[in-house]
Amino acid sequence: MPAEFSMRTSPLRDVASQVGVAKPDPAIVVDDVTRTFGGLVAVQVEHLEFQRGCITGLIGPNGAGKTTLFNLLTGFDQANSGRWTFDGKPLAKLPPHRVARLGVVRTFQLTKALSRLSVLDNMMLGATGQRGESMWRALLPGMWRGQEREVEDRANELLERFKLDTKRADFAGTLSGGQRKLLEMARALMSQPKVVMLDEPMAGVNPALTQSLLEHVKDLREQGMTVVFVEHDMDVVRDISDWVVVMAAGKVIAESPPESISHNKEVVDAYLGAHHDAPLTVEEEDKVLAEAEAVIRAERAAQAEALDAAAREPL
Repeated sequence: MPAEFSMRTSPLRDVASQVGVAKPDPAIVVDDVTRTFGGLVAVQVEHLEFQRGCITGLIGPNGAGKTTLFNLLTGFDQANSGRWTFDGKPLAKLPPHRVARLGVVRTFQLTKALSRLSVLDNMMLGATGQRGESMWRALLPGMWRGQEREVEDRANELLERFKLDTKRADFAGTLSGGQRKLLEMARALMSQPKVVMLDEPMAGVNPALTQSLLEHVKDLREQGMTVVFVEHDMDVVRDISDWVVVMAAGKVIAESPPESISHNKEVVDAYLGAHHDAPLTVEEEDKVLAEAEAVIRAERAAQAEALDAAAREPL
């Protein structure tokens, strides 16, 4: 971790390790947010703040509600109750594209590259406020040609930075899984966001590209962006996080610096089960597995529904 982001100099250095603790300068504030699927509570967060200009790791066992919380904060799902703000502006009920225009963007566990478009075209689609997208302005090239050249230049700069410049003319569908992760992160930066939310950015990435992705995430912080990311690899979490939030069964059960999170008993119980010092019975194992699978199915169904709704939403 760079010296300027060690806990000795971090803006979070004096923050207490407790759930719902106030941060010195939060970018996103979440209050009393709940999301249920039938009788199943997927998310129930009373109060949570994400510190501006820092990297916050969001961790927890499968089915903890991490992706559902991401979906709620970025407009891909709607909460049953609660409120959340970015820079004091309410985000509840806003569709994804309006959340993105305010400066909050996200990536997905499964990359969303448009496989039959070139890598460069995928990048250029990420830019906002393009005048050529208006039907009547599209008939007047003089109104948008200059801006389009600027967008293309910015896209090429990002592709070079993410070492995808040699792939700019290739179909996005020909990229490897790791390269698609890089493309999705680079495309998210085309909108010049203030907050970047990464859903398992290292999942399925081969070791050769993992370190590259890690450096890019750290670089976002160096540029002053706020980063929130979901990750299961604790080595990754300890390497790049300034703060860690732990979820289990839809609730936030712990918050602390990364170096102390693994010593928290509630965190250990969440990952290993409260009976980790004694074997579970067959019935207990079946119950735990059934509950986890139900939450995962509900999260995936909600995400698919939200993506379909976003696709139908007019730009």
